[in-house]
Amino acid sequence: MAGRFEPKEPVQLDPPKDEIITKEYLAKCDGSHEGYPIYVAIKGTVFDVTNKRDTYGPGGSYSLVSGKDASCSLGKMSLKPEDAHSDYSALSESEMETLNNWHTFFSKRYNIMGTIETA
Repeated sequence: MAGRFEPKEPVQLDPPKDEIITKEYLAKCDGSHEGYPIYVAIKGTVFDVTNKRDTYGPGGSYSLVSGKDASCSLGKMSLKPEDAHSDYSALSESEMETLNNWHTFFSKRYNIMGTIETA
């Protein structure tokens, strides 16, 4: 079961970065701003998904989660705009497991760029 999140093709990841990323900068990383990467944040960890522009960029099936921490949305497996926020405190146990699975999935495929600045 440990290998269920392994990518089909091996992925060479860089060592995780520990940059502090502001929400303002993250918002520009949604694929619609020229010169910016595409980032997705899960539980405060920021992943660079630029190489999957077709999925996370404008018009992509998961574009809703780009440029923000959409942990609630991922935990609920929801693509409703009202669920695309970072507060996952109300998720059920099974939704938390789903969210954690997404975090593991991303960790094995995308470079970690840092964490979101906390106020």
